[in-house]
Amino acid sequence: MKLLLTAFDPFGGEPVNPALEAVKLVSDTVGSVQVVKLEVPTVFGKSIDKVAKAIEAERPDAVLCIGQAGGRFDLTPERVAINLDDARIKDNEGNQPIDVTIFEDGAPAYFATLPIKAMVQNMRNAGLPASVSNTAGTFVCNHLMYGVLYTLAKNYPGVRGGFMHVPFIPSQVVNRPAAPSMNLQDIARGIEAAIAAIGENESDIVAAEGATH
Repeated sequence: MKLLLTAFDPFGGEPVNPALEAVKLVSDTVGSVQVVKLEVPTVFGKSIDKVAKAIEAERPDAVLCIGQAGGRFDLTPERVAINLDDARIKDNEGNQPIDVTIFEDGAPAYFATLPIKAMVQNMRNAGLPASVSNTAGTFVCNHLMYGVLYTLAKNYPGVRGGFMHVPFIPSQVVNRPAAPSMNLQDIARGIEAAIAAIGENESDIVAAEGATH
């Protein structure tokens, strides 16, 4: 099995993106899964284009995109991406779309086709905090997740895809005393545990991972 693993470059004035640094540490083979890594610009439009081209070139069996979610304390596979860009801040090229549809011919939303609950369970079994997230935001993370799932649905219906957010690393919270963080090695271990679950589960497990709010 081949998995395309993507991560964004730093954005929002941060000197580092823990998603990218952790992906660099992930093994090139996780169980039976061959991992192909790709750095993605935190830019509307270009991020989708770069991953779509990589999907065409690599023909993976699954795609897992990783992004930073400062303020979250755990590893969070995303359940759904919505067809909307509504940027609170500018991307790395100064774009700030507000209430813009990503693809006019796309569905209102696409659900992840990766086994997100099995991923959460595997990360917890590795001793790491993890949970299912029901919002990928409305910035470039949601934009890319939606674009990948749109691309797969339109052109590669047999390929599974999804997105996972990771917390800040300790160096990013030195001046944010209330913000949670996770060390880089644990984030990388969590990504590997998630990849292992993808390789082991064609369909998701049944588990109560919903939210009350």
